[in-house]
Amino acid sequence: MQTGMEKAHVLIEALPYIKEFYGKTVVIKYGGHAMVDEELKKNFALDIILMKYIGIKPVVVHGGGPQINEFLKKMNIKSDYVQGMRVTDGETMDVVEMVLVGKVNKEIVGLINYHGGRAIGLSGRDGDLIQAEKMKMMKSQVENAPPELIDLGRVGTVTHVHPDVLIALGNQDFIPVIAPVGVGEDGQSYNINADLVAGAIASHLGAEKLVLLTDVVGVLDETKKLIPTMTSKEVDALIQSGIAAGGMIPKIKCCQDAIAQGVAKAHIIDGRVLHAVLLEIFTREGVGTEIVA
Repeated sequence: MQTGMEKAHVLIEALPYIKEFYGKTVVIKYGGHAMVDEELKKNFALDIILMKYIGIKPVVVHGGGPQINEFLKKMNIKSDYVQGMRVTDGETMDVVEMVLVGKVNKEIVGLINYHGGRAIGLSGRDGDLIQAEKMKMMKSQVENAPPELIDLGRVGTVTHVHPDVLIALGNQDFIPVIAPVGVGEDGQSYNINADLVAGAIASHLGAEKLVLLTDVVGVLDETKKLIPTMTSKEVDALIQSGIAAGGMIPKIKCCQDAIAQGVAKAHIIDGRVLHAVLLEIFTREGVGTEIVA
């Protein structure tokens, strides 16, 4: 009886959030350890299915860096990085697209469908979903020297999103699962950071929430304690002070940009926690950091 009452309490606590987000779009960037651990993978799929069945419209954007590294190693293709970005020549791009679109994407779709959902896999090429252009990265300037452009190959940034196909799929009760590959005006594929793709899609869909799954607990303050809530203005202060550093900077800037484009809230959460997405959305405390306007 006690266990049953506890379950009922959990449902009642979630009720206001279910009402608030009914019919709203939530874009989830799926990556990190949550894509590798079998138990986490299964429970992520169940979380997404539950969201769909209670009236929320989830859209999943996934990464796949470790899987790409594994295939490149098998094919004896060396990976070079500049400022954390993989230099992507034509041969590497073929592997990236093959792994992200042909393997990782289909595995996620299959997992959701196996557990009772209705998912469809897409890449940025489908319906010209994600238009891209070559990323321009400048070398660190030396005093009195002109800036130098670094050639990253087929690494891209999002220029535009055509969300029609996502809206159509959502209206037909499908769950879109998107590989972060864009297409340029020249018809070539571009490898794009999954966080950037998720943020751009959330902005173009007018999403209620952008959720980034990571391998950290969230954004930490100067004492290494979790910051449960912060404003977009506080993001700048955190970066300028050096408290936010390394890989956290592009994540919080991605959230900041999405909010500036109309997304109501953005969340950086620990994907290593079982049911992290549900806990962040449907409980008062949450499990990560939310960034608000």
